[in-house]
Amino acid sequence: MSSSHPPKVSRRRVFYIPGYDPIHPRRYRELYRREGAAQAKVSGYKLALKPGAGSGHYGWQVDTCIDGTDTHADIEVLVWSDIVRDSMDASIPGTYLQLLRTAWIYITTGALWRLMRLRKGPVLAALYPVAMLLGQLLLAVVIWSLVARLGALTGTMGAWVGVAGGAVVFVALLRWFKAKDGKFFAYYLMHDYAYSAASRGANPPALEARMSEFQNSIAAALNTDADEVLVVGHSSGAHLAVSILADLIRARKVAPDGPALGFLSLGQVVPMVSFLPAAHRLRADLQYLSRRDELTWVDVTAPGDGCAFALCDPVAVSGVAPADKRWPLVFSAAFTQTLSPERWKALRWRFFRLHFQYMCAFDRPKDYDYFQITAGPLTLGARYADRPASKSRIDHAVSKYTSVAA
Repeated sequence: MSSSHPPKVSRRRVFYIPGYDPIHPRRYRELYRREGAAQAKVSGYKLALKPGAGSGHYGWQVDTCIDGTDTHADIEVLVWSDIVRDSMDASIPGTYLQLLRTAWIYITTGALWRLMRLRKGPVLAALYPVAMLLGQLLLAVVIWSLVARLGALTGTMGAWVGVAGGAVVFVALLRWFKAKDGKFFAYYLMHDYAYSAASRGANPPALEARMSEFQNSIAAALNTDADEVLVVGHSSGAHLAVSILADLIRARKVAPDGPALGFLSLGQVVPMVSFLPAAHRLRADLQYLSRRDELTWVDVTAPGDGCAFALCDPVAVSGVAPADKRWPLVFSAAFTQTLSPERWKALRWRFFRLHFQYMCAFDRPKDYDYFQITAGPLTLGARYADRPASKSRIDHAVSKYTSVAA
């Protein structure tokens, strides 16, 4: 970040880019309201929410008083949940076809084996929907077979009735599993991984168009009287933010005398995309953004989050780190240290909940506080100006594919 930017913030614009999530963005407001109040109580500051300013995106406003300083933040969710829902509109046979195609792409390109050299957690998370969907299919086949055999015991006509009845049970069981996917998450995760794999790492046209709209919204905020414009990318939203911000800077829309620009990537899964052969754009954007002085980029993950590539420098592991690389600053939210033993025990096996812990309260906070970052009195650059990177980070090239031009 340029030293011309003052470290203190009285007004901030925040743009939150969710991951692959079909749910209405109000869930993020309610999460912020509930967890922000809890963190404020633990850490001893004041935090209050009120409705958004009606800028065209779903959002809310936050007022804080931290260490005697009042700060106002306008937080907006950059919504692409409609694109997610459209991509999830697949039949049961279509989902199994996605399974085969996605597995084929990750295996034959060698991406799966390279990803396993980083962290086992997110790879196991990627294999989970494959195993679960195949298990559901196997169970349905076994029950169909049992019903058919019972029918065969009653003669030829019974055999035909058994086969037909088994087929009905087979279809009904698979439909039941899909209807209950809110508990199993097999279809949801399968659609998630299939979305990126379908184009081997390239962004679909509809997503590129939406990202261009997001860029325009952020550019407009950079022309206001805000002291800081902060972009937060969570999970899959992190790699969208990388490309959006790279395009923004290339287009010279970040004025040196404008608001400070910060980028906070949380629970990122960048390698799931950047390791694919056609992810030329993402790799080029990672390389470009990593050397820019127009922004501050902080990447926060935690080994306790089994759905993220914890402490994996997304630029370095993708094999595109330039000699003059500056970003990101990679460090851990350290769940086992920042959550009390009782709280950690209650959460440690709730994998999807832990993937959202970065936006939640910590009962033993250290220097990471999502609410102070998004609504507190310091810019992202000032807050972590002297913060060293985690020593246990992975910062060497692992990806087989490192080309940055199609």
